[in-house]
Amino acid sequence: MKIGFIGIGVMGEAMAGHLLKAGHDLYVYNRTKSKADRLVEAGAVWCDDVKSIATTCDLIFTIIGVPADVENVYLGEEGLVNHARAHSILVDMTTSTPDLAKRIYEAGKVKGLQCLDAPVTGGDVGAKNGTLTIMVGGDEETYNEVLPILELMGQTIVYMGAAGSGQHTKMANQIAIAGAAIGMVEALAYSKGAGLDLETVLKAVTSGSAASWQLSNMAPRIIKDDFNPGFFIKHFIKDMRIACSESKAMNVDLPGLELVLSLYEECQKRELENCGTQALYKLYEK
Repeated sequence: MKIGFIGIGVMGEAMAGHLLKAGHDLYVYNRTKSKADRLVEAGAVWCDDVKSIATTCDLIFTIIGVPADVENVYLGEEGLVNHARAHSILVDMTTSTPDLAKRIYEAGKVKGLQCLDAPVTGGDVGAKNGTLTIMVGGDEETYNEVLPILELMGQTIVYMGAAGSGQHTKMANQIAIAGAAIGMVEALAYSKGAGLDLETVLKAVTSGSAASWQLSNMAPRIIKDDFNPGFFIKHFIKDMRIACSESKAMNVDLPGLELVLSLYEECQKRELENCGTQALYKLYEK
């Protein structure tokens, strides 16, 4: 199978790498060509633009920046929907808006294409280890067809329902992460203020009812003064803003999410947007 992959970033490079290692013919495109160098050296074929991917591949994955980029890549004049071959399958793994996912699905259907929204969670570690959680919206028949390929990148793959359902599920995921992230950094800030050894605190609290992915994975990075991105603050802000907008449209009040968003926006004001989400801790440093 000829598989296209658009978006070779922190997550995309590792995800695409799993497809290449499985023996598939992989065609890649990224706005910054150098980010695809390692994949090309490993055997992937570089394409100069989105259109070239569209006209070459049977199955195309995308994981790119923001909804505006997704809209352009899929619905733009030189985009996938206009140039993909009939019966191709397009899978957007970007965290985007449910409404855009539905529009891509409908536009693809008119062209004889099958489109899925399949955002992921698990960060850079999950991408490298092939243990991502993937939440999928679209036609179940298409989901079943693509599932063996998704299993190369993820460990937990769940079909959520009609187009847009994957994105709605990812919003629920990001809302949960927001609460866990603030709990994690405030626990560390409190422990440091009390004069406790932070590594010993983690040994105590990560085996009980306070255990969380954030405490197990992000807190150790903070202790090591590692604020490199497994997931960028700027992307988390984008996700939380989408979640806030969707919740307001549904008349659902989420004051906790709004609080965490405001704190991350403060991080952005302090020019921390290209750090990992664990850099929220810097707001609590004296």
